[in-house]
Amino acid sequence: MNIDTRVEAIRLLSDGAWHSGEDLARVLHVSRAAVWKRLQGLGEWGLELQAVRGRGYRLARPLELLNAEAIRRHCPAPIRSRLGQIDLFPVLDSTNAWLMTQASVAGPHLCLAEYQSAGRGRRGRSWQSPFGSNLCLSLAWRFTEIPAQFSALGLAVGVAVVEALAALGLRDLALKWPNDLQWRGRKLAGILIEHRGEGGGPARVVIGLGLNLGMTASQAKGIDQPWVALEEVFRECGEPMPGRNALCASILSALIGAIDDFSTHGFAGFCARWTQYDLTRNQWVRLEHGGQVIEGLARGIDAEGALLLDVDGHRQRYLSGDLSLRLASMST
Repeated sequence: MNIDTRVEAIRLLSDGAWHSGEDLARVLHVSRAAVWKRLQGLGEWGLELQAVRGRGYRLARPLELLNAEAIRRHCPAPIRSRLGQIDLFPVLDSTNAWLMTQASVAGPHLCLAEYQSAGRGRRGRSWQSPFGSNLCLSLAWRFTEIPAQFSALGLAVGVAVVEALAALGLRDLALKWPNDLQWRGRKLAGILIEHRGEGGGPARVVIGLGLNLGMTASQAKGIDQPWVALEEVFRECGEPMPGRNALCASILSALIGAIDDFSTHGFAGFCARWTQYDLTRNQWVRLEHGGQVIEGLARGIDAEGALLLDVDGHRQRYLSGDLSLRLASMST
């Protein structure tokens, strides 16, 4: 089944209802005998298909597919008027990588994908996400010049996302320096910042966000760290979960507002807010840095977003980069 046919099959099955093989064959322009064999390809994109003789086929769970106009509609009017181009792909290697190849357009440029074949996190890690189950979002922004404290942009983005989720009634959210969102010790989202430009001149920045929404345990077998889906967080907090398009609009609106603030004032307006959600503050941590493992007591961040770590009685300062931070076995 080619990609276009596979995507069309998903659209037909996205309602979660049963569809007969005869109906699917007619719409997909394949023989009825070929439907089952061809639908098996959906498993390559992490989708779970159910088949029952006499009833037909359905997805194990319905999907709300992303829609550019629905996202615009859910945005507040001031954000909607500023938002530039929205590019939505059923399948893409990486939303960040794609935006990095594009020329600047008027207004913030948004790219979304239902499925990423080569999604990336920090330090070259892959980002696993089944088709239509999570939120794979990248936002391109043109700065007339690199803002002050630019290395802290990822922290400011983290504050924007966690506050947008908290405004929906979620509790126990945390930020793990430099670019992870967690809930009760499990990863909920990751942020990846990439840019082109030089100091003193214009720069194009791409802000990538991967947010777990409805991924199931069977779809996440390759993930090697504790993780959580937003559906569980909403359920545990006793709040109704918005649809994917409405949620995307809420996060996008928060991002645009935060980047505006960061462009003007740098990290100053975010530092105390980040500290409120700091997962590792006053905790013993392990930091992988330049091939070395450093253990110390995390003391929060400074005004530029650098991690402060007490090591053997001396305070060390680390800016985000090729670093990995984990909680150690001890805490205070």
